[in-house]
Parts: sequence; structure tokens; C-alpha cells
Amino acid sequence: MNAIDLFAGCGGLSKGFMDAGFHIIVGVDNDKAALNTFKLNHVGAVALNADLSKQETFDEIKRIAGNKNIDVIIAGPPCQGFSLTGPRNFDDPRNKLYLAVIEIVRQYHPKAFIIENVPGMATMYKGLVKDEILRRFKKMGYNIDCKILCAADYGVPQLRKRLIFMGIRSDIGKPEFPKPILKPNQYITCREAISDLPSREFELGEEKDDYDKKPLTPYQKKMRGNCQVLYNHVATNHKQFVKDTIALVPEGGNYKDLPAGWGESRKFHEAWTRYDGNKPSKTIDTGHRNHFHYKYNRVPTIRENARLQSFPDDFIFVGTKTQQNRQVGNAVPPLLGYALGKVLMKIISK
Repeated sequence: MNAIDLFAGCGGLSKGFMDAGFHIIVGVDNDKAALNTFKLNHVGAVALNADLSKQETFDEIKRIAGNKNIDVIIAGPPCQGFSLTGPRNFDDPRNKLYLAVIEIVRQYHPKAFIIENVPGMATMYKGLVKDEILRRFKKMGYNIDCKILCAADYGVPQLRKRLIFMGIRSDIGKPEFPKPILKPNQYITCREAISDLPSREFELGEEKDDYDKKPLTPYQKKMRGNCQVLYNHVATNHKQFVKDTIALVPEGGNYKDLPAGWGESRKFHEAWTRYDGNKPSKTIDTGHRNHFHYKYNRVPTIRENARLQSFPDDFIFVGTKTQQNRQVGNAVPPLLGYALGKVLMKIISK
């Protein structure tokens, strides 16, 4: 089964689909740093740096695909345009990236597609944007449904929610969303996810380093696989006042737990949040430095955040630290992608 990944980023969603047995033909994005990571970790796939609002990009995708059947299209287009234009102006040029996904599905008429987005899109303009997306794909001959899924239900140690549109060509079947594999009392915790990684209390570490202990939990064993080298586990060199401030936040606490006069520069919901080691993490961000390790007085490393996103340890991130943080934070957790890929494979293979 061949798949195309649009707005691929570093390739979290397509990594999950690869693990579910799909062959990724091409990943398209206009973020060169993210595509460098995509290329490194998706052997056999073409990383295409291009603008999906332009016809020449469609032509290039066709050239790369050649005479191969495109069975599935997966995409994570930005929806910012809709917040400016409203549902009545669906075809406004500012929505061109979402419209590109609709157009490429129309051109290839694949067996199925997945579109992922932020949960807020479901209620934008009282659901009118969502309803218009459903209407357009139904008109194109797809049975389509959408649902907000929580990554923690599928073995990801993170309370991350995503809105998933699933379309199945009407001659093949109907959408079925993956059933949760874990109940809330079984969720993988931060401690279960990252406690085997070096503390970085006394040294910052190197981009390519060694593990200093064996995996301690089934999840850690799963993430390590056969990986013998520790990648991307470099700590941030915080100023002393930042470390002193973090030290005052209890496990699971935030800025509200700081004494008067401390942390005054940041006072908003996520500010100075220390993870609770006995719970999954909050949604991994793109590196705004508001979340801290449950035990150590620092922000998580790229590898720790990658673990919390369910990227295996042999998935290597490249680029500057800022670029790597953005790649990890913007990604769909691979284990969520895997759950979607498995259920999709089952439907379209019947």
C-alpha cells in the first residue's frame, strides 16, 4: 500500500504508517530542516521541499509517484486561514493549503485518506468549517467521519488530542477509528517513558552519546529497540536564576506554586509547569520553555520530548536545537499514526 504525506514535517504520522506496513512514496513540506529529518528517517521516501499551493508541486508529486497506485493520502494542513475567512469564504486564497489537500484527493481518488488537525477546528464557527470539509469529501465519493482522539489512549505518554478526519472511498467501506488500547488508569507516565535516560545534572551531553543504564520499563524497551547509541539528549544550559526558579516548583506544579516575587516574567496557564512523573506529559510544545522535567531543574531534552511523543530512539533529529524542538512539537505521535495506519490497512485490504 502506497501513501503520500502532505505537510509531512519531520514525519511522525508517516513513521506510524510505515510501522503499520505502508510504503511512503513522498513527504511534502516547505520546512527544509524538518524535511532533512524526514529524509534521514524514511528510507525509500522522497523528501520534497515545495509549496503545496502551487500547481508545479502537484506536477512534481505526479512525477515522483510515476505509475504507482496511491492508496492513501495523509496530511496535516494548517487551518489558520479559516479563522480569518470564516466558513462562507471556504475558497478564499488564505485557505489554499487546506484546499490543496482536497484537490490532491480529487486527483488521485485514493482508497482512503487521513487529515489531522487541532481539536479546535471541530468547533470553529460552530462546526461550520468541519461540516463543509465533510460535505466536500462526501460529494467526491467518500464515506467520511471525524473524531477527536487522545494520544494517551494508544500508548503515547502524553495527553495530546488531535482532530482526525478519516475518509474511505464509498466503494470500499466506512471509517472505523482505532479502539483505545489503554484506559486512563493504564496510561504511560513520564517516569515510565524517560527515567532511564541520563540525568544531565552535571554535564549537558552530546548529540551522539551513550546510555548509562538499562531500560527500566516495557515502554523504554520498546523505544530503545536495538538502538545502541543515544541521540539528541543534550540539556539546555539555563541561567542560574531559571534553575533556582524551577527548583521551587513542586512535581506537577506550575507558576501558582512559586513564592511571591519569583517567576514574575511568566504568568499564564502553562508557565513554569513541572511535569508529574506519575502522569503522562501535557501536550509537547515547540520549545517555548514552559515545561520542565519532573525531577531535574531543566527543560526536557529533544530525546525526552521525542520519547513523550513516542518517537523511537533510532529516529534521529537534525538541525539547530530550535528547529529540532519545533519538529518534535509539531509532529503527530508515531504510535497514534500507527493505530490509524493499522485500522486503515484492515479496512482497505478487505
